[in-house]
Amino acid sequence: MRHRSCGSPPARSFGNPPFIGQYSKSAQQTEDMKRAWGPDYDGYLDYVTAWHAKALSFLKSAPGGRFGFVTTNSITQGQPVPALFKPILRDGWRVRFAHRTFAWTSEATGKAAVHCVIVGFDRNASDKARLWEYESPKADPVEVDSRTINPYLVDAPTVLIEKRSQPLSPHLLPVTKGSQPTDGGHLIVEGDEAPALKSDPIVAQYLRPFVGARELINGGNRWCLWLETVSAQDLRDSGFLRERIENVRRFRLESTKAATRALSSTPAVFAERRQPSVPYLCIPSVVSEQRPYLTCGRFEPDVVTSNLAFTAPDVDGFLFGVISSAMFMTWQKTVGGRLKSDLRFSNTIVWNNFPLTEITELQRSRVIEAGQNVLRAREEHPGYTLADLYHPLAMPQDLVTAHKALDRAVDSVFGFRKAPTLLERQERLFDRYAQLTAGLSGSSLGSVSDAHSAGADAGTQA
Repeated sequence: MRHRSCGSPPARSFGNPPFIGQYSKSAQQTEDMKRAWGPDYDGYLDYVTAWHAKALSFLKSAPGGRFGFVTTNSITQGQPVPALFKPILRDGWRVRFAHRTFAWTSEATGKAAVHCVIVGFDRNASDKARLWEYESPKADPVEVDSRTINPYLVDAPTVLIEKRSQPLSPHLLPVTKGSQPTDGGHLIVEGDEAPALKSDPIVAQYLRPFVGARELINGGNRWCLWLETVSAQDLRDSGFLRERIENVRRFRLESTKAATRALSSTPAVFAERRQPSVPYLCIPSVVSEQRPYLTCGRFEPDVVTSNLAFTAPDVDGFLFGVISSAMFMTWQKTVGGRLKSDLRFSNTIVWNNFPLTEITELQRSRVIEAGQNVLRAREEHPGYTLADLYHPLAMPQDLVTAHKALDRAVDSVFGFRKAPTLLERQERLFDRYAQLTAGLSGSSLGSVSDAHSAGADAGTQA
């Protein structure tokens, strides 16, 4: 395999490890990782990082040592970042040079398309860090001026984004998973069953639209029986409801899990109920990395969201505006995990760490209004699913225009007066994160440089 010369320091190559992710390792490869990393192995790391562990061990007593690898870009995204970089930073290493995401070229037949990064390390902080950016994965590299390079390959404070139980920003409400039935399918009504049940005056009272990530993005006609307020009289009069509830009871009783068997005493209701009682934001658990924005929705409380999506109360639509912006999508792609190549939303890592700092009432109202205009633009295309509307090559122009206006509203909250580049967005996000977490234990490693703090302040006026 080869990569065109990009001006990075020369290095000797001594291995070509397979790029095998968290969920693809064999039992033997997992054992390899445990031997390589020892107590630092936590299961998240790509197999290629065993080479990092061996380099750390080999160069432990070599103050002037350097090492670097070409790897998949997954090592600089999501939960694997703290898992890899904690021991590296702990041993005094820093990123000396890096090439951000590019498409790896190969002369092999049947070659796979792989997005890679190159990251080199040393322990000599006096040497200038060097960073190369690619306008697109297949473009030529361009060196960008940088003071330091953090684990996400951004010229920004050295921080590690880890799970947080509550939102870091005081302007964001908590996000939780939707409601989980654990019912053997007996509280779910598929689309072809719905017409007959809607004509049943008793059952129709308890029939609710049921939405998960798939239905949210791709559409679909799915319903559920929401029986939290079912009356004894309705149960006596409806053989259909009694049969469904009895089937749930039997399903739960036959479970091998004690907690599920205990739920057989309340078979009429979902096992986990987290349905908002006000208009709310609905967030898919997984979304294609090709989408320009997160394909989120807003629903009234009579629409039930399943545990395959996330929800948050959003009475005025502010949260919808924030999460539907390019700024949030940048954060999602930078610190969020992946399911294969798709983006995996996480409330504990992505949402709870989103560094939304100060915001004025005027800025807030502009974000809400711009978000409402996005929803109105969607309504101009009846019959289109979110997958249709957010196809990367075919977004309707009025929806594009609405999103650009929303981007301007959210960008202004982060101090931008003109559309920033991806790298500028990332730098600002990490600067704001460092400001919000200053003094909080476990949020950052090392100190936030004066240059970065000054840069963030100056950027607000730019």
